[in-house]
Amino acid sequence: MPTWSQLCEDKSLRDLPYKIELNGQGQIIMSPTSNYHGNFAFRITEKLVELLSGGEGIVESAVQTSDGVKVADAAWCSAGRWEKISDDAASHIAPEICVEVLSESNTEAEMMHKRALFCAAGAVEYWLCDRAGRMRFFPAQTELARSVFCPEFPSILPSRRR
Repeated sequence: MPTWSQLCEDKSLRDLPYKIELNGQGQIIMSPTSNYHGNFAFRITEKLVELLSGGEGIVESAVQTSDGVKVADAAWCSAGRWEKISDDAASHIAPEICVEVLSESNTEAEMMHKRALFCAAGAVEYWLCDRAGRMRFFPAQTELARSVFCPEFPSILPSRRR
């Protein structure tokens, strides 16, 4: 079974148009992404950095969970936590905010499983963004109308079309 570090160093996997994760058995899980997916991940990270001071935004944040390495599409972590994880190939503690951009293939059950994994790994909040830019905010147990950690974050990302 490959380790996350070995996958990161594997040159044959660098240009795949897929998000790569590991499950609890060390098997590689590949999920296709699209341009809208990457755009939302970038825009969410950009907005987090704009609204929250004293930390770092991350696109594609790898986190070691109890079910293998999962990758948050967007994330934000405090400066103190960043010092602890910045050199990790897969963070041993999750950023405070972990965000998933939904793809056509995602199920509600899969996303709630990831919520449980990220929160168990230390995330304070887990967010979901759908294809229309609608945001959902979750602490460990329930859904909220707004983020407690970043209450100014919009519930719908505005379109950038001009």
